[in-house]
Amino acid sequence: MVVKRGLDDKIFDTINLIIMLIVLLIVLYPLYFVVIASISDPYEVVRGNVVFTPRGFTLEAYQHVLRNNDVWTGYRNTIFYTVTGTALSLFLTLTSAYALSKKKLPGRFFLNWVFLFIMYFNGGLIPTFLLVRSLGLVNHLLTLSILGAFSVWNFIVTRTFFQTSIPEEICESAEIDGAGPLRTFVTIVLPLSTAIIAVMTLFYAVAQWNSFFNALIYISNRDLFPLQLVLRNILIGGQTALSTISESADASEIEAAARLAHIAQVMRYSLIIIASLPLLIAYTFVQKHFIRGIMIGSLKG
Repeated sequence: MVVKRGLDDKIFDTINLIIMLIVLLIVLYPLYFVVIASISDPYEVVRGNVVFTPRGFTLEAYQHVLRNNDVWTGYRNTIFYTVTGTALSLFLTLTSAYALSKKKLPGRFFLNWVFLFIMYFNGGLIPTFLLVRSLGLVNHLLTLSILGAFSVWNFIVTRTFFQTSIPEEICESAEIDGAGPLRTFVTIVLPLSTAIIAVMTLFYAVAQWNSFFNALIYISNRDLFPLQLVLRNILIGGQTALSTISESADASEIEAAARLAHIAQVMRYSLIIIASLPLLIAYTFVQKHFIRGIMIGSLKG
């Protein structure tokens, strides 16, 4: 049976389409602006002349970024933090979620409440810093990989996935055949959990890649700076150069300082693109699992 759409339905669809297009433009324009600003003349960007199209096409900002050794050091450190931190996070989340998804686990109810409690309450910044310092993790290569390696929310989503998507009968059959809990988890459960593993990998990798606050608090050695701190230092350097221009009496020095300051302002746009590319590439490989893993993991067990 074909249902005829009335005038009210058409009006609703039109208004809904207009609203969605407006929302789409609001979301896409900042991304578009970052791209056109990164390839525009620094003076035009600083003066606010770049709005819809590039002005004075140049790749000068990218050239300065690629020649900056701190950027490459930050890139190397961020890749290391992301790979090691994500691997550690997946290990902790998958193993704990699988164990606490078993209804026969002694103390399961209490442990779940402990995890829920620490999701909302923690010791605070100063006690945490004192603890990290006492463990010798300040300015340590593994500091950012260890801190924040476990997310209670991701644990809850993963646990729910195991409860709703992995039949208990499969694990019981493996135990009857002589497989222990570890072998059951590695050879049976993990191959059936590619969707949630892909989602958790993306979640943890994005969090590690964008990590800024922990690095700002616990890392002061420039050789260990992640890319986010390098970007911050470049922005601060550009603002400092702008504030000190008026103190110079020589016209050539004023012009050179102004040029460097403007380039530093535009470099942030090129850095955003360079820093985001790995995540955009990684997302293309996990997007087919993303929605399925989120929907399954969000079901109530």
